[in-house]
Amino acid sequence: MDRIPILKLGGVLIVTIQVDMHDRLALALEEDLTSKIAATGARGVLIEISALEIVDSFIGRMLDNIAAISRVLDAETVVVGMRPAVAITLVELGLKLRGIKTALNVERGMAMIHDRLAADDLEGARARYED
Repeated sequence: MDRIPILKLGGVLIVTIQVDMHDRLALALEEDLTSKIAATGARGVLIEISALEIVDSFIGRMLDNIAAISRVLDAETVVVGMRPAVAITLVELGLKLRGIKTALNVERGMAMIHDRLAADDLEGARARYED
């Protein structure tokens, strides 16, 4: 079975989806990414989907599940490169995607993740100082 590569850059895992997603591939990505977050302690997940022309309700829910699992494992998820047609489809399907943050491109997505990590580090430093 095909797998989508997951790259690690500092504390961020980067996933670039370059093929049409099908249900088994989406489930494999969810499993692989969950394992990789736990194994590496990554604090951010960036999923680049500009190659996806079509997203159905199952793939939309899988992206939402990935973000929810990542959050439980203390990692921020940002989806970047969403085509307008994909965004329209997700809205028309009524998918909320509550756990997913989006950005137009990789640069903005990485900035969002790094801003979150910096804020968390500052909050942790304050908590240690107050103790």
